Amino acid sequence: MNVRRQHISGVAMTAVAALGLGTLSACSGANAATGNTDKFDVVASFYPMAFLAEQIGGNHVHVTDLTQPGQEPHDLEISARQTAQLQESDAVLYLKNLQPAVDDAVAQSEVKTKIDAASLTSLEKHGNEVGGHAASHDSSKNEELAGLDPHIWLDPVRYAQVAKGVGAAFAKADPDHAADYKKNTAALVKKLDALNTRFKDGLSGAKSKVFVTTHAAFGYLAERYGLTEEAINGLDPESEPSAARVKELEKMAKADGVTTVFYETLVSDKTAKTIAADAGLKTDVLDPIEGITSKSRGKDYFSVQEANLKALQTALGSK
Repeated sequence: MNVRRQHISGVAMTAVAALGLGTLSACSGANAATGNTDKFDVVASFYPMAFLAEQIGGNHVHVTDLTQPGQEPHDLEISARQTAQLQESDAVLYLKNLQPAVDDAVAQSEVKTKIDAASLTSLEKHGNEVGGHAASHDSSKNEELAGLDPHIWLDPVRYAQVAKGVGAAFAKADPDHAADYKKNTAALVKKLDALNTRFKDGLSGAKSKVFVTTHAAFGYLAERYGLTEEAINGLDPESEPSAARVKELEKMAKADGVTTVFYETLVSDKTAKTIAADAGLKTDVLDPIEGITSKSRGKDYFSVQEANLKALQTALGSK
């Protein structure tokens, strides 16, 4: 759909010269090269954004996901080829402050429609301990932990708010298909509302309200359903917990009746399994849905969230 001739940056031109126009127009599923197709070309920063674009855009959009399946999105570096793809797109959908390389590329691009998902809902500051009673007394002074938590898509209510904003942005940028974007957005929001109800009902009778995770990705989900997330590594999935933090978690687990330490598929499970073994706890997967791989417990956002709900119900003693 991209019929305008944008000014392409020097980096993008280098990519075109090195790879050839044929390479840039080749297709490879969700990560196919974008730009100047006969559809509304959208570059998405990682899976939760790509999923929104595909669900809302339907047959009218061509979506390129900058983050490959299985790649940890926080670590993404933008290639010259991806810079060229971004320049030739009609819209970019990203989550500011999650992927610094994406933020920089978007800021330098001349894409007309830039959609920052973080601006479409409210963000909060989260640390190691998140949700429930923890929300009012987390006093960590660590700069990383004091930052705004970007994991808004794990709360179905906030994700629905973002979906509405994305739908409106698509309709404005591509008015010929505005009616379809509106219809698709409404259908997606309805499904997210139903998911919210299943989480609320499914966790309401939990015997325990505390769960332990690898990193603090589930703060919004915890707050939504009256739970408390205790994170081993805070907001940074690659950081190492201190010995004091490990001892604190083991003591807390015994006091609060914690049965399970959750880990995720895209980050090493070594620390989680070590803590679980030392404290005599089980381990299980709680997926932050930053990407879908063969190891995911589902093929899309909704099926993985359903698996997350079942895992929480088991760990927390919900009926």
